[in-house]
Amino acid sequence: MNADKKIARSVRLLFIITMFLGMIDAYTVAPILNTPLDNINSNEIRVMIGAFSILLMSIGVVFIAILLYPILQKHNKYIAVTYVGFRIMECLLLIVGVIVYLLLLLLSQQFINAGSPDASYFQTIGNLAVETRYSAYHVAMFILSIASLMLCYLFYQTKLIPRFISVVGLIGYTLLLLSAPLDILGIIDTTGAGGIMYVPGAIFEIILLPIWLIFKGFNSSPVVSESS
Repeated sequence: MNADKKIARSVRLLFIITMFLGMIDAYTVAPILNTPLDNINSNEIRVMIGAFSILLMSIGVVFIAILLYPILQKHNKYIAVTYVGFRIMECLLLIVGVIVYLLLLLLSQQFINAGSPDASYFQTIGNLAVETRYSAYHVAMFILSIASLMLCYLFYQTKLIPRFISVVGLIGYTLLLLSAPLDILGIIDTTGAGGIMYVPGAIFEIILLPIWLIFKGFNSSPVVSESS
């Protein structure tokens, strides 16, 4: 029981930390990614903060899965293993963003040194790098949504947490699942008004689940899943 409480507290903390690290990146780097390359070089500190935030977030999401594994595998080993695997995939895709940020900084410096004759060449490469970062991020969110839907389904089935919290999570991650392809196709813009699709998932990750885990932890006598 004490071990489960420690896991619950650690998971709660990691959910909050990873969410806020993602917000730091979004508000620090996103506004300058679509600006001229020389502007990226002049905002080197902001880009490095964003890269470091993504790196820590990518590590955090894997640790969430690792910490949850001993609890989840008691009820459904397939979901437990799949959840860990999917979050590792998410981590690797997020790290693509770190590499792109470092590439943009190097490219920006070379762009300034090259001068105007080669400006369009460097800008084209920069635009491709930014598109790669956005695509990798949305694929990571797609994978996260599938993994988290399985997690919330298991939570709902076993009553490890109250079912109404699991339902909010299911709604939030369903919207996240839809937002990724819609943004890639240009139907919505999740950096603008389309970001409302992130709200239910954010409520689950930084409000409802953490608060419950702070005061109650995981249910001490959950329903045993038949599929375990």
